[in-house]
Amino acid sequence: MAIVSNTVGYLDEGVLLEAFFAYDDATEDRRPAVLICHAWGGRNEFVAEKAKKIAELGYVGFAIDMYGKDILGSGVEENEKLMQPFMNDRGMLQQRIHAALSAVKLFPWVNDQKIAAIGFCFGGLCVLDLARTGADIKGVVSFHGLLNASDNTDANKITAKILALHGYDDPMSSTEQVIAFQEELTKAGADWQFHSYGNTMHAFTSPVANDPNFGTVYQPDADRRSWLTMKNFLAEIFAD
Repeated sequence: MAIVSNTVGYLDEGVLLEAFFAYDDATEDRRPAVLICHAWGGRNEFVAEKAKKIAELGYVGFAIDMYGKDILGSGVEENEKLMQPFMNDRGMLQQRIHAALSAVKLFPWVNDQKIAAIGFCFGGLCVLDLARTGADIKGVVSFHGLLNASDNTDANKITAKILALHGYDDPMSSTEQVIAFQEELTKAGADWQFHSYGNTMHAFTSPVANDPNFGTVYQPDADRRSWLTMKNFLAEIFAD
């Protein structure tokens, strides 16, 4: 087995975006692909490593870019400025992630009938919005994702299976938001799961998260358990 990785450019209208992808070159067979959406700081090394780990599972890992080639935030204030336009315009967010979906379908190693998406924090919201649009994909996984409902998808039926992995003590999503999110998915006819990890805050998969006052703290048990849960979920949805 040899994991091959590289970057590839793609477009959303006039915006140049750059994804990082990885796959195992031991086989030439077409295989499932997993889009990986970054947190509010942009497409960084964290999601690149996740793409490699996805490739080790036998899939194509495709770490997408929501902001534009080489655009990365350097701290809370800058990250907020990058993310907020997409929070304010969910149609723009959804168009941007659909551009990534279109791009990965062109890869010669990808079975375009077997695509899923995972995302972290802001990226969790992005992949949930991909599902909310009614996208024809197998499923999405949100790791400590923002749960805010979109304002333009209320009438849509969700066909992608949903797995939300959440810290019980996450201050970014209130109990009321969690309940509203579950009710939203039920109304949309989704096949959904919601896993809540006790004594766990926001950003629990990020080893550099260590700001309890802000609500972001790495939790190694939740990190490990959530990845195992995701692996089982992907195996199930790609077996269909």
